[in-house]
Amino acid sequence: MQRRARTYATGVTGVALVAVLSGCLSACTGSSDDGGGPDTKPGNSSSAGPPAEPGKYRTLPEPCGAVGIGTLKKLLPGAEAAESAGGSSDPSGKGDEADPDASPYKGQAIATYDTDRRVGCRWKSATTLATRHLSVDLERVVSYDPAVSDDEQAQLLYDERAGQAEIPTDDDSSTPPDDGGDAGDGGDGGDDGSNDRDADGDGKSGDKSGKSGDSVKGGSGSDGGDDGSEKSDSGSAAADESGTGPEASQSPDEDLSPRILDDIGDNAYIDDQLDTSDSGVHRDITLVFRSANVIATVKYDQWLTDKRRTPDSAELQENARSVAEELAADFEDD
Repeated sequence: MQRRARTYATGVTGVALVAVLSGCLSACTGSSDDGGGPDTKPGNSSSAGPPAEPGKYRTLPEPCGAVGIGTLKKLLPGAEAAESAGGSSDPSGKGDEADPDASPYKGQAIATYDTDRRVGCRWKSATTLATRHLSVDLERVVSYDPAVSDDEQAQLLYDERAGQAEIPTDDDSSTPPDDGGDAGDGGDGGDDGSNDRDADGDGKSGDKSGKSGDSVKGGSGSDGGDDGSEKSDSGSAAADESGTGPEASQSPDEDLSPRILDDIGDNAYIDDQLDTSDSGVHRDITLVFRSANVIATVKYDQWLTDKRRTPDSAELQENARSVAEELAADFEDD
């Protein structure tokens, strides 16, 4: 009798164990077949809203044709005489000797990895007194976040670049500077992307007098006066390239410091940097504006051979603005 009881108990236990294992197997199989819980990866949730609107611009213009000949002639004094002499902007006359059809106004395209997303062009003009470089960079911004539109991504990128250049905001301009400070300081002038520049103008300085040495942020305007220094026989081009004397001063009602511009594109700022290091005297102007999902960067500089003079900030800023306004008008027409 006792042996039967033990055998019966063992049989009940075995049946119960089989039932438990069967239930577990069914539960596990069911969780695999029904696809599991909801996918919480960004962009894959069924509850996500519609994607943000694409940007206004889907293509970019041909950069070397984006600036008119009339504007280029204004910005590149001396290039017209070089063109009539054989197409070279090199005062030695040897630069483009192998290509008689070359023109300093034609420009040189800047190589990029994807011309559908970014294009650029640069120009150069040289005389015995000075050298000027102009470059245009056009970037079409695309957002890869479905919740952020292309225009919004372009705005974020523009704000980042303005911050890196330390451009004062409207809030900054309303705060008086500390004693001994200079409200026009700040900004980080960028390289113009030109491969033929022979020095780097990235230095900074709080001194705007133009006499401190390496670099001066902020414009020091001038009255365009002549200190009697010797000029070449290139006529009006030489007068344009003479720069300004070391004692020229800014007009009191003209703001030439790095600042926000309200009348170009959707957002814009201009940066101005003077470098008086041993490598040469040059002033670099950088103007950046955003039009919808395109960010345009205009860089314009002047190098002087006479280190006793400084490039005219007001003139260079005006010229850079003329290029930016022309580009912005073309985008608005599209």
